[in-house]
Amino acid sequence: MMALEPIAYSHADKDLTGWLARPEGTPRAAVIVFPTIANFNAAVERRARMLAEEGYLAMVADFYGDAADEPEAVRALADDLRADASHYRGRLAAGVATLRGLPEAKGLAMMAIGYCMGGQAALEAARDGQDLLAAVSFHGILSTGKPAEPGAINARLLVCHGDADPLVPRDQVMAFWEEMDRAGADWHFHSYSNVRHGFTDPGSDARGFDAVKYNASADRQSWAAMTSLFDEILT
Repeated sequence: MMALEPIAYSHADKDLTGWLARPEGTPRAAVIVFPTIANFNAAVERRARMLAEEGYLAMVADFYGDAADEPEAVRALADDLRADASHYRGRLAAGVATLRGLPEAKGLAMMAIGYCMGGQAALEAARDGQDLLAAVSFHGILSTGKPAEPGAINARLLVCHGDADPLVPRDQVMAFWEEMDRAGADWHFHSYSNVRHGFTDPGSDARGFDAVKYNASADRQSWAAMTSLFDEILT
């Protein structure tokens, strides 16, 4: 099993650590991976390795620069980061810039993906007009403190959503659709019936939280949708 390489970077006087997975041979493209609210963990590390196996140079970004294990402490870090949309987007941009600045990423197309809060982060990076060919959200939060301006989104968007996700109810879904239409974005939205939050993580069922549940079919289909989109863009 490949070991991920720590990559030091910073934003707003906060020291951060990205985790890099390298493919064998020349990378097809570079992918920034935004983690869940829990930040870097085994589930997102696995996704970075899967991307490397598909031929991508992948780096897991760091939201906080601080470690926290208790849910209340993690929530406090997330709330603080997202309290100001410009600050939040600056933190995300720092991760993108770090990956883009690596010598082996020179000249590569750049994509962003994310899970849960990281799905929101991928969409926020796109709303920010960052130079991304694609941004993919897996069971991500769709709300934003700063809706996209018309023409601001350069990336093609793919949102993979569980229709039974209580953290992202249908009014939030419809608001997102309307926002993307106003912005003139190129977006695909895949909604999986009877699927809840956290559907890509086999560890979801052990959390004892009714809102999250693994779904093997939605996991497979959403990953296939992402790889198909990437193949289309890079062909």
